[in-house]
Amino acid sequence: MRFAFVKCHGSGNDFPMIDARAIDLPDVAWAQVARALADRRGPVGGDGLLLLTAGDARHDFGFRMFNSDGSEAETCLNGLRCVARAGFEALGLDHAHVHLKTSVVEVTRDPDLAPGVVTVRELAGPASLDIADWPMAIDRHQNVQMAIPGLPGARPFTAVSIPNPHLIAFVDAVDEQELVAVGQVCESAPDWLPNRANVSFVETRPGGLFVRTFERGVGLTDSCGSAMAASTFAACLTERARFDTEITVWNAGGLIRACADPDGMVRLSGNATYEWEGSADVDLDRALAGELVVTRHFNDEIAAWARIAEEAIAVR
Repeated sequence: MRFAFVKCHGSGNDFPMIDARAIDLPDVAWAQVARALADRRGPVGGDGLLLLTAGDARHDFGFRMFNSDGSEAETCLNGLRCVARAGFEALGLDHAHVHLKTSVVEVTRDPDLAPGVVTVRELAGPASLDIADWPMAIDRHQNVQMAIPGLPGARPFTAVSIPNPHLIAFVDAVDEQELVAVGQVCESAPDWLPNRANVSFVETRPGGLFVRTFERGVGLTDSCGSAMAASTFAACLTERARFDTEITVWNAGGLIRACADPDGMVRLSGNATYEWEGSADVDLDRALAGELVVTRHFNDEIAAWARIAEEAIAVR
């Protein structure tokens, strides 16, 4: 089956994105498409697959995201900005309510972060501290700045869902080896964490945060939008940042602007950059992609984002 798509990224978190409003496939087939197109060893590659889906009476359009392993995430805020852009352009909008797997998010076309960098603002949340919803079975209802039994070491974590589940640790310096070790324990879906969780190590910086994430279903990733939102809320909760005050959140792939309020809503403003568009065949039985045809490159957008990414490199 052949699929047309746009290769895009939000803050370096890259995806093939399909306009699926008129494509009727079961979830098991979409999981196979994600495995095929997001496979880094294949012709496309990505952190997952984004779908622009049809709206309904209450929502302008919908959003779905399948990780590269075929699992479906509750949300992906970096990917949502790209789908929001596609929805805006398809429907002639600059503001929308978007239906996600378990929530609704408000998105708005924002002034560009920098010349040529298409920017979308998203309002996500509310963030929740109730780990029973994950579930995470560790004999407590919340976990704020406490070590978690079952994880290696005694490092304190703050557990936040938005709605993806996140474990946030504030560190003096990111140790990627330790981050991967903790992430792999969560990725193994132990009995106490059957739905897994994303893990982030966060450094405080003047004016903001630097976030490095091991994302469930993906692994170590340059950027994770919901991790940046969860980290912003956790930083405010633990008095490392101030509620109702915009900060910069850097990551290995770029940056966003973020602001959390005490009720748990987090506003993110970041890029929705198109890199190229094309099409590819997907063997749904074997989850393999082939016969890639690229029809257009967005060279001006790529160059505009490269200038922003240089700032992130300087902060790392």
